[in-house]
Amino acid sequence: MQARLWLLLAAQLAALHGSLALVQTPASLMVQTNQTVMLSCKINTSPSNTRIYWLRLRQALSTSSHYEFLAYWESTKKTVHSKEVDKEKLTVLGNSPQNVLKLQSVKPADSGVYFCMIIGMPNLIFGTGTQLSVVDVLPTSPQPTQKTSPKKKVCRSPNPVTRKRLSCAPLITGLLVAGVLILLVSLGVAIHLRCLQMRARLRLLKQFYK
Repeated sequence: MQARLWLLLAAQLAALHGSLALVQTPASLMVQTNQTVMLSCKINTSPSNTRIYWLRLRQALSTSSHYEFLAYWESTKKTVHSKEVDKEKLTVLGNSPQNVLKLQSVKPADSGVYFCMIIGMPNLIFGTGTQLSVVDVLPTSPQPTQKTSPKKKVCRSPNPVTRKRLSCAPLITGLLVAGVLILLVSLGVAIHLRCLQMRARLRLLKQFYK
């Protein structure tokens, strides 16, 4: 890679973010060992000659997550690989707006989230991502089991004769409070995962200066 390119990436560091301008298909994929995998990336809002980069996030988002640069496609050089990548195993086919990452003889170690990326102005634009899981044996679908539905308890409005019976109001209030707590926890988890993703993308730039 030319040094000028990575200087440009560093200048755009503060504006890293994901975008639906790059749509990847499929969203997730599970295959058996030694199969061939095709991952697609389509550009919706960029010029047709835009260069597409492919990256991999091997593990779930955490404070130690980082992106691995795999390869990109260039009209004169075709597939340009990272030094750590097996050239016989990985190929990038075609150019934008449709780009395909081809992985041959995949192993469990190839599992991870694969992202395509372009250099926009002024941002780095990431694709929606494809979760690839490589297993030795595909899981089988469990046989459906018949479940007996529990009897629903009916809360009846109190009347003058049954004033001492429990009211439904505390139950409804408890359910509302539980729903609000679940929403707050979900929001906190989403914010935390977003922060971890941003940190991982920052580490991506550091790899190119090693």
